[in-house]
Amino acid sequence: MPEEQRPPFPPFTLETATEKVRKAEDAWNTRDPQKVSLAYSIDSRWRNRTEFITGREEIVAFLTRKWQRESGYRLIKELWGFKENRMAVRFCYESHDVSGQWFRSYGNELWQFDANGLMTVRHASINDLAITEAERLFRWPQGRRPDDHPGLSELGL
Repeated sequence: MPEEQRPPFPPFTLETATEKVRKAEDAWNTRDPQKVSLAYSIDSRWRNRTEFITGREEIVAFLTRKWQRESGYRLIKELWGFKENRMAVRFCYESHDVSGQWFRSYGNELWQFDANGLMTVRHASINDLAITEAERLFRWPQGRRPDDHPGLSELGL
């Protein structure tokens, strides 16, 4: 069986790192745990807030739980820095809970990739801010963020 590959591959350039971040954003905005998990190595290790996750099966279970409680999820990611096979990414997403309370969740991620472009390590630090429905900034239809929608820097986030 051929090795799985997920281009672009390290070492990254500004162009390929930016492409990798947008592909990750697009995948997460599908809210499809199986699809998202394919960007990670079979034995990928995560720290997400206070949870420690290892492997695709745990990634799928985590994302399934996440998107059951975070409705209306819309995400924007932005490259912060990169070197060789590592990236620093900042992100923000909006979602609401079962009571209808909206949140804007701000975070930073550190990513490490193998030679096949699969993420082997992901560390995420995230803070949540309760917002009103009127304060929402991410209002595109569910799914991929439109190309003409402002990013985090343009939104002042």
